[in-house]
Parts: sequence; C-alpha cells; structure tokens
Amino acid sequence: MNDKTITVVSGLPRSGTSMMMMMLQAGGMDVLTDNIRQADDDNPKGYYEFERVKEIEHDTEWLPLAEGKAVKMISALLQHLPDNHGYKVIFMRRKMEEILASQRKMLIRRGEDPDVVSDKKIAEVSRKHLQQMEKWLSEQPHIDVLYVRYNDVLTDPRAQATRVSRFLDDCVDPERMASAVDERLYRQRA
Repeated sequence: MNDKTITVVSGLPRSGTSMMMMMLQAGGMDVLTDNIRQADDDNPKGYYEFERVKEIEHDTEWLPLAEGKAVKMISALLQHLPDNHGYKVIFMRRKMEEILASQRKMLIRRGEDPDVVSDKKIAEVSRKHLQQMEKWLSEQPHIDVLYVRYNDVLTDPRAQATRVSRFLDDCVDPERMASAVDERLYRQRA
C-alpha cells in the first residue's frame, strides 16, 4: 500500500466501525484519532474518532495527517473525499435490526427519546442511503472498497482480518487484528 494512501473505515453509525479501527490498530496500523470522545457504555473500548472529519465538506486541510493511517468516517461524509488523494475504504455492514437496536439503546442511555423517528423510517432511509453509497463508491476511480460484515467478523475474526490485510496490501498483521475482537461486546443481536 502506498504510504500516502488514506484508509477510511466507514459505514452507518453502530455498524462496527470502532471495532474495525481497534482491529487495524492492533494489527499495527497507525490510526488518526483525537480521543475527544471518550469510551463509554456504548463503546467500552473507545470510539476512535477524529472530530475534524465531521467538517470535511469545508475542511480538508487535515487529510495529509491521515496519509498512511486509518481514519473513521460515517458513510454520509464519504462523498466529500477530494479526488487528489487515494483511499482504501473498509465499509462495515451490519444487520439493520442490530443497528437499530444499538442506536435505540444508545439514545436511551443518553436520555433521548428513541421514538422521535420510527425504526421503520430509519431503516428505509438507511437502506436507500447504503444503495446510493455503494453505487457512488463503485464510480470513484480514486477509491478502492472492501465490504466487511460485522457479523462475519464476530463469527470468524481470523478470516475477515485476513481479507482486510490482503486489501491493505498485507500492511497489517491479521493474527493480531483477529485477537482484538471481543465477542462480549456483541450485545445487540438479531
């Protein structure tokens, strides 16, 4: 992998992006985080976020800091990645029912009303967004994508870590990546 390539871990919120960031770090890849958002009951091992990512539509000055590293970005922001960089996107997928259950649990813990928008509506919007993102990603010559199912990582972490390692031109250790997977954190099962 080119040392200027930016590895982006993406997907819907609660799809396993933090787990993948933790795996990449365990496998020897540097990760771009600022540790502003601390670990909590929803992500006991941390969020692995870099706050400036959220402003990518207006601020891309931080992208050189991500070269040769992994950075986490929700899928809705991917379309703002400028084409003057090369990217390897690890796109996390998870059963929609599990994403919704995890989001609901998080909102309740925060004291927010989980029923402001129905699960049915969230699922409908999310599925449409994922279809649009998959199509858009397939049309981007500067972005390579690997789709990884959260549930497959938990079922066979070694096989999925090997897939990720190959995608990243073997720059991470799949054994160390697999050993970072903690199945006890799989709490919202469908």
